[in-house]
Amino acid sequence: MHNIPKLPFAYNFDTITILKKLARAHRALAELKGISEIIPNQGILINTLALQEAKDSSAIENIITTSDELFQSDVKRQSFSTKAAKEVYNYVEALKRGYEAIQKNGLLTNNLIIEIQALIEKNSAGFRTIPGTELKNESTGEIVYLPPQDAIEIAKLMNNLECYLNDNSLCGNDPLIKMAIIHHQFESIHPFFDGNGRTGRIINVLYLVKSSLLKAPVLYLSRFINQNKNEYYRLLQAVREDSKNWESWVLFFLDGIIQTSEQTINLIRDIQKVLLHQKNTIRFQLPKIYSQELLNNLFHHPYTKVEFVEEELGIHRNTARKYLTELSNIGILTKHKISKENFYINSELFMLLQNINYSK
Repeated sequence: MHNIPKLPFAYNFDTITILKKLARAHRALAELKGISEIIPNQGILINTLALQEAKDSSAIENIITTSDELFQSDVKRQSFSTKAAKEVYNYVEALKRGYEAIQKNGLLTNNLIIEIQALIEKNSAGFRTIPGTELKNESTGEIVYLPPQDAIEIAKLMNNLECYLNDNSLCGNDPLIKMAIIHHQFESIHPFFDGNGRTGRIINVLYLVKSSLLKAPVLYLSRFINQNKNEYYRLLQAVREDSKNWESWVLFFLDGIIQTSEQTINLIRDIQKVLLHQKNTIRFQLPKIYSQELLNNLFHHPYTKVEFVEEELGIHRNTARKYLTELSNIGILTKHKISKENFYINSELFMLLQNINYSK
């Protein structure tokens, strides 16, 4: 059975090991916050990184899709290459909705959390009201954890979590330690029938924005969690079984923040290099068609097509086709016919997004 403490709870997180790693995590986040602003159009980062986060977060739940399938989809027309791709785009929609709400009022409320889960799952079931939810070992089928079953208890725990999320006077813990506690608490309450993992991972990055540690949602832990999935679930359960294990859980979370920040910093720098290179190439070789709007389109859509350029630049379809042909002729884009459609791939950008977990 569950043993979920009311927040805040008494625990000494001020160990030398935690404090050292906490300082590294803050430095890495501060550098990421600064470097993310070198790209003037933040929508480029939000769009491209959010899609990769959605792909990795969904993969944790065994919703597997490829970057090709994602970029071939057309959200505006609700045309998706696969069912898995559609679920990933649902995640992106939920993430962006959460970010808009945080920007507007600075609060991460239960109503917003319910809305995020509803967008992910495309239902309006809300918090669990019927008992029977069990968390099982994927390999053996053994029940490893029984979250709260009573609807009233779930509501009370979520109300307590909501206060903890939004009232900084409730405890003196560092925001990154609070983030680790919040994530564990949410996953242990397991308030929804479905979509708890993906909702919890969106809460992570929204909390960083809410706490002013990031300006935009550009740090995503899903890839780190996916690469360390067994350890993630082991540590989640270890804290449920013995509260003395909090230090290991917090250190794991801080490691994720450090590693993911460093990877994202490298990625943003490389995106900026590619963006400047392509900008200069187009301005020099195709000055008559160059515009900032066209350049933005190439980075918003690693797989672009005539319809995207036509709509976003407000130009005639034939003109859009002419632009994409000329960009292909100078090597900025690569034309591919997929099914009955022509896609124009920004190969340099696509390769960067395919290799996010590199290190330098």
